[in-house]
Amino acid sequence: MKILVTGATGNIGRMVVDHLLAAGAEQVRALTNNPQRAALPAGVEVAEGYLRRVSSLPAAFAGVDRMYLAPVLETVDEVVALAQDAGIRHIVDLSGDEHTEWQPIATAVAKSGVDWTHLYAGEFTENTFMWADQVRSTGEIREPYPDSANAPITMDDIARVAAAILLSDGHEGRIHHLTGPETLTRADRVRQLAEAIGSPIDFVKVSRAAAIQQLTPTMGEFAEWYVDGLEMMVEHPQQPTTAVADITGAPATTFARWAAANAHLFR
Repeated sequence: MKILVTGATGNIGRMVVDHLLAAGAEQVRALTNNPQRAALPAGVEVAEGYLRRVSSLPAAFAGVDRMYLAPVLETVDEVVALAQDAGIRHIVDLSGDEHTEWQPIATAVAKSGVDWTHLYAGEFTENTFMWADQVRSTGEIREPYPDSANAPITMDDIARVAAAILLSDGHEGRIHHLTGPETLTRADRVRQLAEAIGSPIDFVKVSRAAAIQQLTPTMGEFAEWYVDGLEMMVEHPQQPTTAVADITGAPATTFARWAAANAHLFR
C-alpha cells in the first residue's frame, strides 16, 4: 500500500510522514515543492510537486492507494479530480465544518467519488506562540476575554491521527472532530504557561477594539474574526472529544505538557 503525504514539508505534513514511518509504513511518498531542501527521512520516496500547481501532480499521484490531503483551498476541486483519475482509493483531509473557511475542502473530497475521512481540528495549541513576544518583553498577556474557553489540540496529535487512519480501515465516510483533552479558559492557559516557565504572567483585560488593533499587523483582516471567535467561546465553550485517544490509543497532549516542552520559547 503506497501512501502519499501532501504538504510533506509543512508543519503537520512532515509530522504525518514521521508517524507513518514510526508505525512501520514501508511505502511513503512525500510531496514537496523543493526535494533538494526537504531533508526528508531515508526510505521516503520524494515527489516534486505542489498542490497549488496542479500540473505537477499527476506523476506524484500515480500508483498511490491512500493520501493525506493538506488544507489548500484554491485548487482543491482540481486536486481531488486528479486523485480520482489516478485511482487513489482513500483521501484523509484536514478541513473543517460549515462554520469554517475550510469546509470547501471537505465538500470537494466528499463529492469526488473517492473514499474519504474528514479531520475537523479545533484551534492549534501552537497558536499560543502568538503570546511569546508579549510574555518575554512584558510578562503579561493583553486580551479581552479571559473566560473564553476551548480545547486546543497540538499539530502532532493531528498528525498522529492522520497516520493512524491512513494505516487502518474502518474510517471511510467518517468525520472526526479533533480537540485536546480538556477545555481551558484563556486565563487557565496563562496560569499553566506561567507555571511552565517559572515566572508570573499577568492577564491584562483590554477592549475588543484594542485586541483587534494589536493582532492586525500579523493577522490582517482575520484579526476581527479571531477576536469575535474568542468572544463567542465565552458563552459557548468548546467541549473536548476523545477522538485522538480513540483512534491512536494514546491520549491527546495536555496544554500543560505542551507548555512545559516549549517553555524556553516564552522565557
